[in-house]
Amino acid sequence: MKYKYMSVEELKKLEQRLNIEYENIKTSNLSLDMSRGKPASAQLDLSNDILAKPIDNYITSEGIDSRNYGILDGITEIKTLFSSLLDIPNKNIIIGGNSSLNLIYDAFARLYIFGADGSEPWGKCKTKILCPVPGYDRHFAICEEFGFEMINIPMTDEGPDMDMVENLVREDENIKGIICVPLYSNPDGICYSDSTVERLSCMQTKAKDFKIFWDNAYAIHHVYKEHKLANIFSLSKKYGTDDRIIYFFSTSKITFPGSGVAMIASGDNYIEEIKKHFGIQTIGHNKLNQLRTFNFFHNAEGVKEHMKKLGDLLKEKFDIVLNTLDKEVADKGILKWNKPDGGYFISVFTLPGCASETVKLAREAGLVLTGAGATYPYHNDPEDSNIRLAPSYPTCGELQKAIDIFCVCLKLATIRKLIEQKEQQ
Repeated sequence: MKYKYMSVEELKKLEQRLNIEYENIKTSNLSLDMSRGKPASAQLDLSNDILAKPIDNYITSEGIDSRNYGILDGITEIKTLFSSLLDIPNKNIIIGGNSSLNLIYDAFARLYIFGADGSEPWGKCKTKILCPVPGYDRHFAICEEFGFEMINIPMTDEGPDMDMVENLVREDENIKGIICVPLYSNPDGICYSDSTVERLSCMQTKAKDFKIFWDNAYAIHHVYKEHKLANIFSLSKKYGTDDRIIYFFSTSKITFPGSGVAMIASGDNYIEEIKKHFGIQTIGHNKLNQLRTFNFFHNAEGVKEHMKKLGDLLKEKFDIVLNTLDKEVADKGILKWNKPDGGYFISVFTLPGCASETVKLAREAGLVLTGAGATYPYHNDPEDSNIRLAPSYPTCGELQKAIDIFCVCLKLATIRKLIEQKEQQ
């Protein structure tokens, strides 16, 4: 029976039973964590040969010793692998260190200090960034660090609300960019439609230096079904807006987060502008790690085969969460959730005003979740309803305990909210 149709007396009886269950959980002194999208040890083990297999030849295809200085934009081997995997021209790619987030931060910093395309530095004007919500908390933290005003853009089944995006960028020259996770979005798992990608590529913007931060973090993280993302580079080239794109990708959730390989890509003109700053900032990133990664995968097909194994491990975790939610709360009308085909997260929506209390109860019971509100700019979820579940890190046994605890806490928080509302009516 759906909770909202229950009387106050029925809800209070249910609350009493759940309180007993909740207190029993607390006496177990559990320590469980579903707060971040960290790979589990079993995922990391798939890549151990990167470290175990020696490098037989340090000389790159261009005859350069990878142990020495040089090669600012990365060795050709790894650039070619990424080019083939993502369908981006070699010449438009720069290889960085292990973190795409670091490259995103640097991209904002360059725009803040120097501007782009001959326009005023973003730090000298009132800069606004469009933020599809719910979204990635670390993206929002970067924008907040630089003092950029963030504007919420609701997500639809096809990506950000493009009618709203197009209207805003057409009228306001201070709107300088939009930050996107276009495939299996963080946290909802939404895949941008072909139409959405094309509209982003061709839309008219009042700001001449408008940028699309294209964080394609889960480009090949297929779990249940493979989705094809429209190629924003090909489309933007068609419309003459390729310098608008700043594309990010890394192997951090493919191999090792602490020592993956990240890349940034952009249009012909803007990638050269980035290289000028890179040339002052660094002599080049870890070429030995680039070579090790290439030797492990060899080509794009090698990466895809690896991702099938990783996808099987993630599927087992996703199944636990989704099956438990179906069993425990699907018929109670207290939670909505997306069933993503890939990515790393499962995004759930409680009844309004119940997310913070659910997270608080879970923490007190020994389960750490991503903070309520984290998926919105300034940690301000206007409905207090969204919670991001990260199932990748716990073992399957731990994950089952964690999602069971989550369901108890959700029920308890929701019942208490409904009792309060009904008694006030």
